[in-house]
Amino acid sequence: MTTADDGRQTGSLSAVRAHATRARLGVPVLATASDEEIDVALRRMGERLPTVAGALLEANRHDLERAASAGLSPALQDRLRLTDDRLSAMAAQLQTLAGVPHLPRDTVVERRSDGLTVLERCRPVGVIGANFEARPNVTLDIASQLLKSRNGGVLRTGAAALASSRALMSEVVEPALLDTGLDPGVIQLVTDADHSSARALVSLPDLVPLVILRGSGPSTRSLGSTAARHGVRTMAHADGGGVLYVGPAFDERTVHQLIAESLDRLGVCNRLNLLLLDESSYGKLLPGVMRVLHAAGIAVSLPPHPHPRGYEWSLDAERAATVTVDAAKGPLHAARIANEETSGLAATVVTEDSAVATRFIDAYTGTGVMWNATTRLLDGFKLLGLPETGINLDQVPGPRGPVTYRDLYLRQFVVIPTAEHDRAS
Repeated sequence: MTTADDGRQTGSLSAVRAHATRARLGVPVLATASDEEIDVALRRMGERLPTVAGALLEANRHDLERAASAGLSPALQDRLRLTDDRLSAMAAQLQTLAGVPHLPRDTVVERRSDGLTVLERCRPVGVIGANFEARPNVTLDIASQLLKSRNGGVLRTGAAALASSRALMSEVVEPALLDTGLDPGVIQLVTDADHSSARALVSLPDLVPLVILRGSGPSTRSLGSTAARHGVRTMAHADGGGVLYVGPAFDERTVHQLIAESLDRLGVCNRLNLLLLDESSYGKLLPGVMRVLHAAGIAVSLPPHPHPRGYEWSLDAERAATVTVDAAKGPLHAARIANEETSGLAATVVTEDSAVATRFIDAYTGTGVMWNATTRLLDGFKLLGLPETGINLDQVPGPRGPVTYRDLYLRQFVVIPTAEHDRAS
């Protein structure tokens, strides 16, 4: 690294440390707030969205203009864009989250014969970091999940969405917290767009012990490696791309419908990326599939492919409107391709034969698997009725799939005299 790089990293580390320290100051207030106070703050965030829509859309317009000048692809511009409809959807999600019951602080594990009771207690982490792609709605998704779980936060988004995210923080999040008597500084937004601030965020284990990582695969994996060297835990969402396998005994209208539903947005991780047609019906299905894809403005990559079979098109700025098509030798072969050659995010099997569906579902080891349903359902709100902080693809025990406020706690075991527990209850 050059001297200039060293200087930037030192400056970013100092700035991010200041954000984390400020967020940490507000955590005790969250810890003592009632469930009702937390939910009122969430409702007020939702209520503020339509009242400040003008300011939010104006900030977003500046982001979009810069994105167009920088040559961002239409797919990336789409995920950056805020509209009245998207703001309304964000407001509805906040109201829904406010109405979801909080997790119980204590759950009885065992009332022992020796007069002791074992409790499992949920404790907030403290301050959680989040580094995510240039999607303004994610700023609000993560801020709301942190608030519901009583964690402070340090958020960092892509430079393309910085004006929109600043507006969401200043016009929605901070006023709602202040109106409810909570500390408006408990959720911080890093305003430094340099990548050194992302590296700084995963380098402060004493202040930010957990960081949610979202975005492009190489960048997120690099930050994950940096975090590991510093002793910071991560929940990473680095890759995506949905797989759709059409098995024997299919309904062609269902096939065409699911293909179309899986491509309603191209810049999202759970869109259709790889389409596998069973070799027994490849020739029969392909013409209709090509018509559906071409009608949607989607280019088709047919074998032999000049790229890896699981290549993730949503991350390709120039060719995001592309789907890879290939043949599979039955459900077990299709599942093996999805397991070994894609991210393992989500896959669906389209068939009217329950035996075929069962073989595929049992063999696929990814985060989500569907039968006659689109992989777009692997989303916090669509699947669980909750906004998400990201979709964790880890192959080890822990939160996997859409991560919500329920996954942002530490487990603590508490042993107390049973008589004291009963008296307090």
